[in-house]
Amino acid sequence: MAADTFINWSLLSLSAPGWGGVLLQGFLHSIQIAIGGYALGLLLGIGGAFGKLYGGPVLRDLLECYTTIVRAVPELVLILLLYYAGTDLLNQLLGAVGFGSIDISGLVAGIFVIGVVQGAYSTEVLRGAIKAVPAGQIEAARAYGMSPVKVLRRITLPAMLPYAIPGLANLWLIATKDTALLAVVGFSELTLVTRQAAGATKAYFLFFCAAGALYLALTLVSNVFIGMIERHARRGFAEQR
Repeated sequence: MAADTFINWSLLSLSAPGWGGVLLQGFLHSIQIAIGGYALGLLLGIGGAFGKLYGGPVLRDLLECYTTIVRAVPELVLILLLYYAGTDLLNQLLGAVGFGSIDISGLVAGIFVIGVVQGAYSTEVLRGAIKAVPAGQIEAARAYGMSPVKVLRRITLPAMLPYAIPGLANLWLIATKDTALLAVVGFSELTLVTRQAAGATKAYFLFFCAAGALYLALTLVSNVFIGMIERHARRGFAEQR
């Protein structure tokens, strides 16, 4: 018997009673959180990497605690902690200084949570990439009289990118999957709306396969852009065989 006799494909239509539009909206929310969280994590990672390499002892110890704790605690626990306890702590601090409590949107909270988690991993990826730059290149730049900022812009950043991109690319793909964990706090991303659609229609196989296909499509498209960025960053480097 044909497979389509068991699957009601009309449930994936974009208009009611189909759930296709709802799934796409949740998918867009997932992409928004992934992009925002990844960008925030990258900023934290840049600051953390340079702080660990060139900061004072206190700063290095604080950053070491940050990266160790975030990488040691399961991400689901961190999300629950930061989402609920973080929001409550912020409102308590605002109340202590005379301001009323605020209602933080799920999108902002999700970006913050993913960003904090991504920042710890980005710190270590970028720190390793910076240390992989041959010391002779930096010493030669200093010998030519380049300022520290110019050394960073002309030598360190271009030379570290080929070492950093594979790790950062992997973190981007992880960020797209970590958005699914926000379903436990009720944010309307792809995994949550998929579960809602499957629960309402009992078509679990159809909807979870559809969600998996959307995640796979995002990964495939991401891999194309990652490959283009990596090839551009490796211009002038010897081919690895």
